[in-house]
Amino acid sequence: MSTKLQTVSRLDLVWDTYLANSSKGSTRAKRGQGVRRRVVAAATIPGNWQNFLRVDSNKTELFRFLSAAVMEWFDQEDKELVITDGEAVLSKPILPDLTSLAPCNHEGADSRMLLHASHAAQHGHHAIPIRTVDTDVVVLAVSLAQELQPEDKLWLAFGTGERFRYLAAHEIAAGLGREKAHALPMFHALTGCDTVSSFATRGKKTAWAVWTVLPELTEALLLLSSAPHDIPDDAMRIIERFVILLYDRTSKYTDIDKARRKPFARKNNVASLQPRQLWRNMSRGQCIKVWGQILKPAPELPPPTNWGWSRTGQYTPYWTRLPEAAHSCIELVSCKCKKGCVRLCKCKKADLQCTALCVCEGYCT
Repeated sequence: MSTKLQTVSRLDLVWDTYLANSSKGSTRAKRGQGVRRRVVAAATIPGNWQNFLRVDSNKTELFRFLSAAVMEWFDQEDKELVITDGEAVLSKPILPDLTSLAPCNHEGADSRMLLHASHAAQHGHHAIPIRTVDTDVVVLAVSLAQELQPEDKLWLAFGTGERFRYLAAHEIAAGLGREKAHALPMFHALTGCDTVSSFATRGKKTAWAVWTVLPELTEALLLLSSAPHDIPDDAMRIIERFVILLYDRTSKYTDIDKARRKPFARKNNVASLQPRQLWRNMSRGQCIKVWGQILKPAPELPPPTNWGWSRTGQYTPYWTRLPEAAHSCIELVSCKCKKGCVRLCKCKKADLQCTALCVCEGYCT
């Protein structure tokens, strides 16, 4: 921080916050249990950082300890220091207008640091660098850059080691255009981010190529980000078409279930049928709602149970609205046993009688 203050007039330090009843809390719980440690000046540094960081209260207490220490250490009259403290914000000297920063209910620092960047731009800071190693922040910065004034420059010091580089978010946003840059976070959330899994065997480059040939996806993503509750039907139809093209660029289908039926019927293998990932990605993508309101310190968000999560103690993803293929298509199971069903027989494993689909044509005893 001493090094940064030599070249900037304002420094913002943004921490994550940890809410007890959140879907992110359930994700963190899967990493295992750690050891609770008090964070005080006289305490020794933990020998096992992984165990220490698995406890949310440890990190919260550590952030407050560091914030207090930095505020006490900072004494440069010609500089400004802004630090998040839970939902509140600390500043030195005290800034006159912090209403657009606090109280803030953003759980992740990735969206909250963009809120601080916007505040800095509104108060006379026209060259804003952000230090990050998170791809989500890059995507959000490009989206924010198109909201800034033409004279504002938003830079990203991204990566570590040999992969470290500076990215000009304002230039990327200008190259994409206003609408596509604004829709970029929703595209990133749909195709896979920290809280939403990606589509099987399909990466970002493939998805980007499909977006290029399906320009109406931009309007659907913008509609999705501004939808107050349910997913609009118009947006859903276009996104279904996008996912179909993601897997088959020559397909004429507009209904994803019909498009999935063709490869399933060709392979005739119940076990290989993937769940309907589209609804899962759309519904679990609560980050779409968060990222659509990053410039609001206290966005109004629907509960996770309205967006693809169920709760029995911890939040767990609700995978699909369709019945399992193994139950609804059990009649398609067949075996190739020629001399009576043996131990590895598919029908015997499923506890089924052989049918005319089997090699024995159902006469096996």
